[in-house]
Formats: sequence, structure tokens, C-alpha cells
Amino acid sequence: MSKIDEFKSFVKDNPRLIKYVKNNEMTWQKFYEIYDLYGNSSDAWKDFLDVGVATTVAETTASTSAATSDFMSWIKGIDLDSIREGVNSLQRVIGVMQDFNSSKKTSSEEYKPRPLYKHFED
Repeated sequence: MSKIDEFKSFVKDNPRLIKYVKNNEMTWQKFYEIYDLYGNSSDAWKDFLDVGVATTVAETTASTSAATSDFMSWIKGIDLDSIREGVNSLQRVIGVMQDFNSSKKTSSEEYKPRPLYKHFED
């Protein structure tokens, strides 16, 4: 396992580091340099990985409210008219396909081959 893969698994085990990058307090490059120099079990990480129950609950609540807020803003950004137009066009395509399929069946049912013993206009 390479050093970068070890760092990726370290970040997966410590998702609090993402918060620092999103808030522009640190960069992934700086975190990787700290990881490369000190490893994962050093005092260098105590400022970033200070674990506490109260902060965990607060972070969970904050992330949940942020996710809810993001979802609501996504919902508000949906253009219902464009969705309605898309559904209508899809219904038209399905209708055309059904008409084509039904006309194909009726034409094959109406066809009756001429008997072999009959000639023209007999």
C-alpha cells in the first residue's frame, strides 16, 4: 500500500479533516505533508482530531441541517415546466410506439395469401 493510499484511508477514518479543507483553513497538501512527516498517531493531529461527544453531536446536527438545506435549495431549483414538457414528450413517444405496434399487428392479421390454385381474377 502506497503512502497516498494510507493517507486516503486515514482521511476516511477521520472525516473531520474534510471540514478544515471545506472551510479553507487547511489544504489536502498540508494535511498530506503532516501525515508524511509524522504519521497517523502523532500529537500533530490532536488539533485537528480533538474528539469530544458534544462536538460530535453538534457536527452531526450541523451536517444534517446543511444537507437538508442543500436538498431544499435543490428542490427549489427544479423547473416544473421543463419536467412537465419532458413527461408530455415521453407520453407522445410512447403513444406513437403503441400506434405503430398496433397498426403493424392489424396489417399482418388482414393479410391472407391467395390460394395456389387461383389465378388472376378467378
